[in-house]
Amino acid sequence: MSETILEIKNLTKYYGKVKGVENLSLTLNKGEIFGFIGPNGAGKSTTIRSIMNLINKDSGSVMFRGKELVRDDTEAKSRIGYLPSEVFLYDDLTVKGIFDHHESFYRQYECSAGIHAKRQELVSRLKLDETRKIEDLSLGNLKKVGIVLALMHEPELIIMDEPTSGLDPIMQNVFYELLKEEREKGNTVFYSTHILSEVSKICDRVGIIRSGELIRAGQVDEISDKQLTFVTVTADDVDALAAELGVKVLSKEGDTVRFANTVSDDELIKKLANFRIRKILIEEATLEEMFMHYYEEVTPDDKT
Repeated sequence: MSETILEIKNLTKYYGKVKGVENLSLTLNKGEIFGFIGPNGAGKSTTIRSIMNLINKDSGSVMFRGKELVRDDTEAKSRIGYLPSEVFLYDDLTVKGIFDHHESFYRQYECSAGIHAKRQELVSRLKLDETRKIEDLSLGNLKKVGIVLALMHEPELIIMDEPTSGLDPIMQNVFYELLKEEREKGNTVFYSTHILSEVSKICDRVGIIRSGELIRAGQVDEISDKQLTFVTVTADDVDALAAELGVKVLSKEGDTVRFANTVSDDELIKKLANFRIRKILIEEATLEEMFMHYYEEVTPDDKT
């Protein structure tokens, strides 16, 4: 049985009358990378900021290792690494100054013993120049500084909000390797992103959020399972065919239609047998297509 590291129960946060998240519940297990996906404005950052107590939630709870995570619990926070979507630091300090300052926070905790060695390893792998001032860094280098700050104290829970923005493809691959190594050590990563290709590369499980509500969660291969296929059919009467199947036509050109199919191939073929089919193509859905399918089938009004 998997060991629970983080449990979010019925998290709700409104900004006045505007919903940030509502009744959101999630469980993260030890040694997994959990992808939290949704477009900008879906509620990902609100969820993360509520977990970190950077904003006050309206209701619900966040449990870290079975204990509610509160703002002033510095011992618990010493075991959590956090990378915000935008990194803001003291402009007049050097990278070394920022890292030295960050190290000083952890001197009273167990993780302090290896923090400097881990810092040096990360600086080397991410190719950072510690002599440069923060104000002189590019967006990519600033993000790399944020990654070092999130990982250098060897946290067992790593929370990252849009972590690859600004990183070039080479550094993205280095970053993915770092996260896989954290997973191999038994640490847990909560990975928020709107870039679906990242999820299929590194995540074990995924949760899809829309308009502040979780609409689907499960293993990556469950989310992108074979129950959804895309079918392109050329037939004599495609309008009657689509009506008979009860499907939503995604595109139509002459006597050729393309639609999403959620029944088994066997059942589909039996239904199509009533029509004169000249050509058929059945394609397995990609993760991106699965994501859009879930977004289209669950509208914001469905849960109000």
